[in-house]
Amino acid sequence: MILSPFEWTIAKRYMLPGRGEAFIALVAGISLAAVMLGVAALVIVMSVMNGFRAELLDKIVGLNGHAIIQGYDNRLDGWQDVLKEARETPGVVRASPLIEVPLLATFNGRAEAVIVRGNTQADINRIAPQVLQGDLASLKVGEQNVAIGSRLAMNLGLRLGDTITIINPQGRSTPFGTVPRQVGYTVTAIFEIGVYDYDKAFVVMPIANAQTLMLWGDSIQMIEVKTDDPDTVRETLTPLARKVQGRAVINDWKSINSSLFEALEIERTAMFFVLSIIVLVAVFNILSSLIMLVRSKMRDIAIMRTMGATRKSLLKIFITVGFTIGAVGTFAGLVLGALVLIFRQPILRGIEIVTGVNLWDPSIRFLTTLPAKTDPKEVTAIVVLALVLSFLATIYPARKAASTDPVQVLRYE
Repeated sequence: MILSPFEWTIAKRYMLPGRGEAFIALVAGISLAAVMLGVAALVIVMSVMNGFRAELLDKIVGLNGHAIIQGYDNRLDGWQDVLKEARETPGVVRASPLIEVPLLATFNGRAEAVIVRGNTQADINRIAPQVLQGDLASLKVGEQNVAIGSRLAMNLGLRLGDTITIINPQGRSTPFGTVPRQVGYTVTAIFEIGVYDYDKAFVVMPIANAQTLMLWGDSIQMIEVKTDDPDTVRETLTPLARKVQGRAVINDWKSINSSLFEALEIERTAMFFVLSIIVLVAVFNILSSLIMLVRSKMRDIAIMRTMGATRKSLLKIFITVGFTIGAVGTFAGLVLGALVLIFRQPILRGIEIVTGVNLWDPSIRFLTTLPAKTDPKEVTAIVVLALVLSFLATIYPARKAASTDPVQVLRYE
């Protein structure tokens, strides 16, 4: 919509009301601020929701792979053939044997449920960037060394060099019954994955040591698989599932964590809908401020009509005024949202200090920090939504101004 110099001059005049129209200016300012806050809220919440999903997926998939091939009765015998078939499957990037069993660990009178994770040396090295203390090079086959999560170390009071005792209830049979197997391991590394449930439970060791602890011989529990695209993992592994049928079952990350990610998607959709209502309410402020502006400018509108201004010109003028308020509020909201996302951690800590409430409890939120990931497509959709609603809000007041009868308005002037 192109404005003539006359139309643009009048539009600018109405966007900056005079002294006698301070109330109209206040309402217009409130409208702009409401749109700004609504757009900022949408951008912030959707970015945090996307970041939470992406970070959680990255942590879970990065540690567990995109799928697992699990043997029946929690044991996978003859796994070497299955591993070879998995590695030869098109689309599979990596396949590794894995043992992951829940056991009990004790230290200095304290006990915690743990998950003993037996990995190959290559898989152990992948968590090297998350190591806070110690060195993963000490985790060698035949040596009683382990790496543990930071939360587990905190809960048990463990430090580097301490000995953690892991209890396997399926011990050796004796004349007096089954005696649980208790093995002491030296803590030589402490890591932090960033997922609370992992950091408070994982005890990592070479897979051969885990086999010895479990008395499994050469058997393993599962094979973790990583594909080139996590979203198509099910289709990629369908041929492999047919080959291993009867020996093992394949579960992908979608089915393993289905309840969690479905809940996140439902919450994300619901939040977008609810926060869109905030933008809609803000747009009603634009509508009300424009109606007030039209009512206060009836005499000016009538004079312009008698001087030759067309209905189309008046329509364009008031649409421009209202749409500009919405557009400025929208882009101000984008700036505000970006600033909040950039400084989200200091803001969160500041609120926690002021209120004295722990707003981001890792035991509830899974992740140790507040994540954020801005989706350009989603931001574009938010901007389009705000601008379209702002435009629609201008139509009625603009049509009302364009339909003004100058004779009726000026009759008693």
